[in-house]
Amino acid sequence: MRSTPKSKYSVVDLFAGAGGLSYGFLQTGRFDVKAAFENNRNAQKTYQRNHGTAEVYNDVADALTDEIKEKIGQVDIVIGGPPCQGFSNANRQKNHAISQNNSLVKKFVQAVLHLNPTAFVMENVSMLKSEVHRFYVDENDREVIKNYNIKTTPAEIVLLDEAFMFEGVADIVADVDVLNNYLWDEKDYLVLNVIYKMRKNKGKLKESLIKHKKKLQTLSERILLEEDIDDYILRQANNAGQAIQQYFSVTHTDEGADGLCESIEIIIMIQRMLSKAKEIYNNKIVVSEYAHERNLVAKVSSMSVVDYIESILGAPSSGYIMDKGVLSAAAFGAPQKRMRFVVIGIKKEKADKIDLPKGMLGEEDFQTVKDAIKDLEDVAPTSDIETGNKGIQLSEEPKDISDLGRQLRDSKVLYNHVTTATTNKALERFRAIKQGDNFHSLEAELKTSYSDPTRTQNTIYLRLNYNEPSGTVVNVRKSMWIHPVNDRALSIREAARLQTFPDSFVFCGTKDSQYQQVGNAVPPILAKAIAEHLCRYLDGEN
Repeated sequence: MRSTPKSKYSVVDLFAGAGGLSYGFLQTGRFDVKAAFENNRNAQKTYQRNHGTAEVYNDVADALTDEIKEKIGQVDIVIGGPPCQGFSNANRQKNHAISQNNSLVKKFVQAVLHLNPTAFVMENVSMLKSEVHRFYVDENDREVIKNYNIKTTPAEIVLLDEAFMFEGVADIVADVDVLNNYLWDEKDYLVLNVIYKMRKNKGKLKESLIKHKKKLQTLSERILLEEDIDDYILRQANNAGQAIQQYFSVTHTDEGADGLCESIEIIIMIQRMLSKAKEIYNNKIVVSEYAHERNLVAKVSSMSVVDYIESILGAPSSGYIMDKGVLSAAAFGAPQKRMRFVVIGIKKEKADKIDLPKGMLGEEDFQTVKDAIKDLEDVAPTSDIETGNKGIQLSEEPKDISDLGRQLRDSKVLYNHVTTATTNKALERFRAIKQGDNFHSLEAELKTSYSDPTRTQNTIYLRLNYNEPSGTVVNVRKSMWIHPVNDRALSIREAARLQTFPDSFVFCGTKDSQYQQVGNAVPPILAKAIAEHLCRYLDGEN
């Protein structure tokens, strides 16, 4: 007796990227993607090429409209990975106090409420569960916090360190019109900041001064005062302008460059402060006061991103039960140690409890880099993106190919086998780095092009180890990941293999965009496991 085919469930993918999450759902054969939302043009092209007839929209805000809701119709599942960087960047060297990306998590929650699916899946960086990932409360949050009883905590945004404090500074940041008068154009700040960032590397500092000489001289003319003015900020700008002109007209020495960096430090810190304060105004962050407690701080409130999601979607009016946690992609068969935070929810009338899927592989059984890419070891990549887009005809499958390699090698044509062209300096570094080692294993003479080699992350110039899973795949072009045995950068296709994209999945766009799309993606093998697990709840089996 023939079994009755099971029905398919409809999916909407928010912040879809290249579509790794969608692709895993499609691989089960139980889901159809009705619509995807992604604002990156190259990622849109990749998504459209690999996901059949799914309608791709540019702006996730469209998912909140009645027009699109009516067009899409009933939605069974909303999935997505809204970018969320948290607020760990708030007091770092860069001037941004608030990550705009955090508002995208709110849009995901709003879209779930609006489309009212039976279930949803949200994935994100593993650190999302930590206290680092918080929203600063803005004016639009007040009613939401009240309606859903969301817990808030007092917080501070540091605007200026104690060493740079001056009289009247709190009054300046408290008045948006006043701070606008002092705030430079972003380009002016950046050209000065690039010099300041190189202050610990004499060679790079002098190179930057030569490279940006014209822009610096133009800036100096703008910020010099024609007469002595009793205004602290303008006088600090004037001091910086004088130092720039002094350097280019007289010194050109290491001591002169050091003196220049000292002279521009105060105005750089002031401009960062003004930019943070302006960002607070632009994002309508609720500030109770600007206080001088050693540092200058904005007194604000914050709420945990996880609390926000659970309070709203877990409310009786929303009707979802949820589970959340960190899943290891390696435990589900990916050849990389990628940890992702996943929230899964389903309507209470469909199930009275839901759990995350559990990975079946222990560390001793993890797939390795060799399992994923060894069969491509002798296939020469190209550095030309157009050639890579046309593809390379593959010869017969190697006899010693792994089960994972055979699973991923599902195309006679190998697309996207593209690498970064290797410079002589990079090749010298590649040859000096052994499997599992990185930039820090190099001799000092091979580190000179970095402004501060000690601050270089361990993922930079990492030569992968064939016999282990890789670390989390990011944009491996920017990180300069090295092939385990060949002295070259890892190709886009090899990075995609580590993410478990099969060779038939073709990436579109520029070289850097393709690398970035791969790095941003959810491994399809993990997405498929989540989809199969959720399907059992939707079928009423759990």
